[in-house]
Amino acid sequence: MNLYHGSIVDVKNPKIIVRKNRGLDFGYGFYTTTNKEQAVNFTKSVMRRTGSATRKVSVYEFDHDKAKLELDILQFKEPNLEWLEFVRQNRFSIYNGKIYDLVIGPVANDDVFPTLQAYLEGIIPAEAAIAGLKVKKLYNQYCFLTERSLTFLKFVKSFEPKD
Repeated sequence: MNLYHGSIVDVKNPKIIVRKNRGLDFGYGFYTTTNKEQAVNFTKSVMRRTGSATRKVSVYEFDHDKAKLELDILQFKEPNLEWLEFVRQNRFSIYNGKIYDLVIGPVANDDVFPTLQAYLEGIIPAEAAIAGLKVKKLYNQYCFLTERSLTFLKFVKSFEPKD
């Protein structure tokens, strides 16, 4: 399968970058998606945030079947209470559970962020947040959390989105 990573540079050799001031959905890792459009859209966010004039989508081959046999993977098929709590703990940098090689699941992108934020701030209960998220079109993310997991990614190419 192909996985995509949106950035402002080619990422031929993915790395796990720890930014202590920024909690992410699945923790510190290298984030990819199976959805090319999602990666292209993410390049726009990174470009705005960094002030860059360029953006790139890197494409990787990933052998999911082999990874399932050799990596410790946590997969969320849909937004549920377990996913919501996992994201909450990672966003607040308080997760202290098991360390996985790879986490796969829905992404809390700009479209669903207001619902997630309302839950994180205690404005709505978990059940209401999940109900609100399930009606949205949720994209996926594959977060590679260990150096070992990164060895399963093979860089294919990168391209500059035209839209």
